[in-house]
Amino acid sequence: MSETQIQLSLGGIGLLALASQWLAWRIRLPAILFLLFGGILAGPLLGLLDPQALFGPLLFPFISLAVALILFEGSLTLHLSEWREIGKVVHRLVTLGALLTWAVISIASHYLLNFSWDLALLFGTLTLVTGPTVIAPMLRVVRPTSAVANILRWEGIVIDPIGALLAVVTFAFIVSYAEGNAWSESLSTFAAVIACGSLLGAAAGWGFGIVLRRRWLPEYLHTFAALAAVLGVFIAANLIEHESGLLAVTVMGMWLANMRGVDIRPILHFKENLSVLLISGLFIILAARLDLHALLALGPVTLLLLAVIQFVARPLNILACTLGSNLNWRERALLAWIAPRGIVAAAVSAIFALRLEQQGNPQAQLLVPLTFMVIIGTVVLQSATARPLARLLKVTEPSPSGFLIIGATPVARALGKAIQSLGSQVLLTDSSWENIRAARMAGLPTYFGNPTSQHAEAHLDLVGLGHLLAVSPSAELNALACMHFRHDFPGNRRFTLPTGSDGKRSDKHRSSDEVRGLPLGSQATSYPRFASQLARGDEVRSTTLTQTFDWPAYQALHGKRATLILARDPNGWLHVATLPLTFTPTTGWTLTALIETEQPPVEQETPDTR
Repeated sequence: MSETQIQLSLGGIGLLALASQWLAWRIRLPAILFLLFGGILAGPLLGLLDPQALFGPLLFPFISLAVALILFEGSLTLHLSEWREIGKVVHRLVTLGALLTWAVISIASHYLLNFSWDLALLFGTLTLVTGPTVIAPMLRVVRPTSAVANILRWEGIVIDPIGALLAVVTFAFIVSYAEGNAWSESLSTFAAVIACGSLLGAAAGWGFGIVLRRRWLPEYLHTFAALAAVLGVFIAANLIEHESGLLAVTVMGMWLANMRGVDIRPILHFKENLSVLLISGLFIILAARLDLHALLALGPVTLLLLAVIQFVARPLNILACTLGSNLNWRERALLAWIAPRGIVAAAVSAIFALRLEQQGNPQAQLLVPLTFMVIIGTVVLQSATARPLARLLKVTEPSPSGFLIIGATPVARALGKAIQSLGSQVLLTDSSWENIRAARMAGLPTYFGNPTSQHAEAHLDLVGLGHLLAVSPSAELNALACMHFRHDFPGNRRFTLPTGSDGKRSDKHRSSDEVRGLPLGSQATSYPRFASQLARGDEVRSTTLTQTFDWPAYQALHGKRATLILARDPNGWLHVATLPLTFTPTTGWTLTALIETEQPPVEQETPDTR
């Protein structure tokens, strides 16, 4: 290819990746769907992109290193301390359920597609994994009950690295068996791969954790050092024992995630951004390499395989894993329907297929097209039908009335406690551990991190939340949150408290009203004023109106000393007060306001006449 063609191809991949990610964000569907369709369109259908000609001998090393970084980023999210909190059903889903799904898919692919048992077992491990990047957008559309949503969300988070680990181990055994002459030699090679990957990964995780804990590197080099360490461990493990590199980086990430005294948040944030870049480019390249003719040559049997995965493997999984649980049959039915495949399946299948093709396996060329077919089939089918099915089964949340609160400062905590006392759900977010700890001690649900981060996109649970209160001390974060969540919360349900800097800025330096959200409170107030009133002893107090003490009487009693914040009507619906008020409270309404306490008069000193 000429230099101009190479530049056009690379630029086209970037533009197509950006368009796919934007469209996924706009429509609230998994990005992998648009990335795969875009790659298929540019590659097999239109012939505009030929990855083999573009990258040449660099294609396989690029895919290998990209997959290593993706698996490392996924393993950083597996905290063993959370294992006790995710519940018995999720425990079963990622252990017993994963094994059942693996067995069903492996048997089906062996008999339906005439796959050899080793390739069938590998295909089974690749297609048993869901993931947060496909589950989270679907849950926001479906809005199932909290029990179903939490199970699906935790399953996607936990099974991601576990499934990748299982796939790597299975592939290592297949390669060792293919290269050996006897079972004993194959098992010894397999054991060497497991030992090398595990020991080198654990050693690298411990060593890099020590470097971070003792601050031997400046903070601005942490992410760069993590990237270099991952690539170095991957290459070193493969040099010591072939095919042990992916296992090594997965173990390294799990070790770092669970090492005490090591702050991996900056690394995780960087890896999330890098993963978006790698995933976007990688999937377009992989989809452009698909051999659609080989897939179509298999005929309708591929649809039969997809039906087995959707209608046999998943329902059997849920049936076995929910025995004895408190879930009713409606919730189990919805769980049995939702299991979209995601990033790990596509990424890992590509590198394994290339490796098997190099070894001369004639069926390896079908591994990637079949995996992509399962991904597209499950995502499209379930995205289109999950919401109507949830409504039919009556396992959807009612109209969301809870509040996502940006910030966990004393102001946010006071508002959160007031909303909780009115019977509504709240979730406070903050990047300050001190604020989060104080909120948790006050009994308030929290998310520790930036609510607009990629991590929050996958882990922030918005089920039941219908309002946004941006009440952090940062005007920029408040405006960013209102913009970021504008598709989750309509304009009349996004509210904010102006910060002190807002009033000091001219119009050309201040965010527009549409971006900032509606001002909170029945009279003009600001975050500094709200905070100072709380600090001097003013209270957020709730009062229920009666026939003898109605709205005019309330106004007459408190006057300007009361800044109305919330009002709950007799039907239980919460109304947020703005200026001017959009509602008129009547008998039976409960009003929540920040009420200024009456200050005792200051006594005048009597002059000393002596």
